[in-house]
Amino acid sequence: MRYLLIFLTLAVTNLKAQTDLNFSKRFVECEDKWVAFQMSKDSAYNYGFIYIDSQAGLTLNLEGSFKISHTGRFIPSRIDTATIKVRLEPNNVLVALIPGNRYEELKIKAIPDWLKFYKTDTASVEHLYRWGYLYNGWNECAKALTFLEKAQKINPKAEGLEVELAFSYNCLSQYDKAVVVLQNILATNPTDSYVNKEFIYAQLNSGQIDKAAESCKRALEVCKDTTYNGENCYNLLHQFYLRKDKTNFNQWLKQTKKWTSENAVMTESIQSMEVELMK
Repeated sequence: MRYLLIFLTLAVTNLKAQTDLNFSKRFVECEDKWVAFQMSKDSAYNYGFIYIDSQAGLTLNLEGSFKISHTGRFIPSRIDTATIKVRLEPNNVLVALIPGNRYEELKIKAIPDWLKFYKTDTASVEHLYRWGYLYNGWNECAKALTFLEKAQKINPKAEGLEVELAFSYNCLSQYDKAVVVLQNILATNPTDSYVNKEFIYAQLNSGQIDKAAESCKRALEVCKDTTYNGENCYNLLHQFYLRKDKTNFNQWLKQTKKWTSENAVMTESIQSMEVELMK
């Protein structure tokens, strides 16, 4: 019985050690955090610190690996011979945040000394815009907005800022806000194809279908860059289809087919809408 009790105690301790690591976080959720990766074949966990390099984006500073002893202690094996930095692409890989009560065991600080070299300019419009731009690119629009709105308070006319704000608003379904911002941009730069695309998208999703149709027509006339013509026309046509508006659907059908002819997915979808609507 004594041996059984010892075995059960060790099993419970090990189980607790394992549950300290909850592999539920994506890279983009771990800025300035210590993380561990899933256990490897040799029962070790690679670990490191994730931060953002203003040029490279999400970056892992790999510290080494650790194993968990039978008593639940984290035993590190650090990389001391070189600095290994790995650029991280946002994906579905899940990592675990290392609990603060494990830092002493791993001989790490909550904030590494070297991080200060990447934090020399955290309050400027340029920094706030860049972080907002990066988080928008990773589809973390709510977090992007926290940086962009701070930048807006400092200099609302900073280059590129209004476009990023509009992207965040559209991403977060705050379409009315996006419309206002994009209108301001188009007042001085009416031929920007990307701005027109975001504007039409915001109008469509805020229920301003007639205005979106006008904007789409104008964009086709004034934008030299035709990159978004197919997307704009398709989105407009799709709204007419959803509303069973045969008159406007037919008016935009030929134009939409023209600009989406090389997109097999859109072409197939248009054919399905046309058949369904004409029944």
